[in-house]
Amino acid sequence: MTTAEIFGVLSPLKATSKNTFLMLMVGTVVVLSLAWVCSPSPLLPNPSEVWSCFQDQWAGGLGAQLITSYVLNLQAIMWSIVISLGLSYLSVVPVFKPIVLMSTYLRFLSMAGLSVAFAVAIANPHTVKVAMLTFSISVWFITSMLDVIKAIPQEQYDLARTLRMGEWRVVWEVVVLGQIDKVFDVLRTVAAMGWMMLTMVESIVFAEGGVGTVLQTMQKHARFGDIMAIQICILLLGAGQDYGIGVMKNIFCPYANLNGGKS
Repeated sequence: MTTAEIFGVLSPLKATSKNTFLMLMVGTVVVLSLAWVCSPSPLLPNPSEVWSCFQDQWAGGLGAQLITSYVLNLQAIMWSIVISLGLSYLSVVPVFKPIVLMSTYLRFLSMAGLSVAFAVAIANPHTVKVAMLTFSISVWFITSMLDVIKAIPQEQYDLARTLRMGEWRVVWEVVVLGQIDKVFDVLRTVAAMGWMMLTMVESIVFAEGGVGTVLQTMQKHARFGDIMAIQICILLLGAGQDYGIGVMKNIFCPYANLNGGKS
């Protein structure tokens, strides 16, 4: 790394090459790893202890629990996409806008009380978990999508109308097709939130298991090594999911990076 590059990475708003960024990433990982190994905190197990706990958990069925949680999260994400995009696009119709706006305020509700309502209304435990997780994701998905739609410049609507498009055609071209790349960006964010909510939902509804139930058990017994091993697995799964959504965005919206944006 040259002197100019060293000063560049220490200055704000400076562009860096891919090699420089890679070096910074590797350096950060090394520093964090050393800090982990040398940490004197009894609450932070060392890498060898975490690896040993991971092996024990994997032998005890952690892989199956991760698959259960991953499938649950994927189902909730699929339902959230359908529900959230449907309501978000309907917000451009005045008669639907109040109910869509009201739904965004549901994100302030606590799942602790709502879980009882879901359990009473739905008999199947798996469906209860899917519904709870879908609700948790959708209220944030809708909120973010409304911001995306609100940010569409009026010039785009006017341009579509000058091409003699009807109002519904304008909605399709400008709001739906024109913002698909933004949908992937929002999806990456709310899908990550889904993983955060997943363990809580599974700890409320123990049926079918999942990593949430395992974490709840490990927490009761203060087994920090097992907790960290499971959390690292969740982190890796979430990172893979995030990367996959970014790849899908590049496949379906290759034009999104023409302005210098990055997935």
